[in-house]
Amino acid sequence: MSTDRRTLSGIRLLSGIDAAMLKDIEERCAWRRYRSGERVFERGTEGHEVFFVVEGAVDVISPTPSGTDLNFARIDAGEVLGQLAAIDGLPRAAGVVAAEDSLLAALPCDRFLSLLKANGEVAVRLLKSLSQMVRATNERVVSASCRDGMERVYGLLVDLARPDQSTPDLFVIEPFPPLRDIALQAGVTRELVASALNRLYPEGIIRRHGNTLFITDATRLQSAVHGSLSGE
Repeated sequence: MSTDRRTLSGIRLLSGIDAAMLKDIEERCAWRRYRSGERVFERGTEGHEVFFVVEGAVDVISPTPSGTDLNFARIDAGEVLGQLAAIDGLPRAAGVVAAEDSLLAALPCDRFLSLLKANGEVAVRLLKSLSQMVRATNERVVSASCRDGMERVYGLLVDLARPDQSTPDLFVIEPFPPLRDIALQAGVTRELVASALNRLYPEGIIRRHGNTLFITDATRLQSAVHGSLSGE
């Protein structure tokens, strides 16, 4: 690993501040190296330092009920992390682990807040980065909600289906309910129901004739209930 480059000149949040202020921030930081896979901090801990990623990269993670770590984002050199706990004083919202050998500079919370109060440009830049974080989180939540909603729609189709008396291995839903009724039962929007069905037609899993929905591949529909439809 290279010799420590103890400079924050590459940190985007701090770009444009004068040399004296940057020097002061550098001197107030605790400079720490982390090996790939080493934990920087855990979710729920009380530390409120702000970390500047000077070299390397880190992953933002959170433990799942099964005990594995869910990776939310990768933060590369030049970025900052830990700012939420520094601002609101609450425990860490997520954990962080080094994705590769990394050099981080940890700035105490009080000095970070003083920096924001003294430099409006840095504060605005931070607000923009936090706004981007919120938007990205919202997109992930909507995506997960849509996926869960589709799976509920597929589960409802399975529940409504009955064996076709004349054709082995064929299931039917007759009469097929209006989309708004399916949406109400599944707890989703009518548009999401339409989108869920439109994913099944090209796969040959369902076909419709008049007021009857034919399920031509019940096994794959059952798989779709668990999110394992081909292409997912």
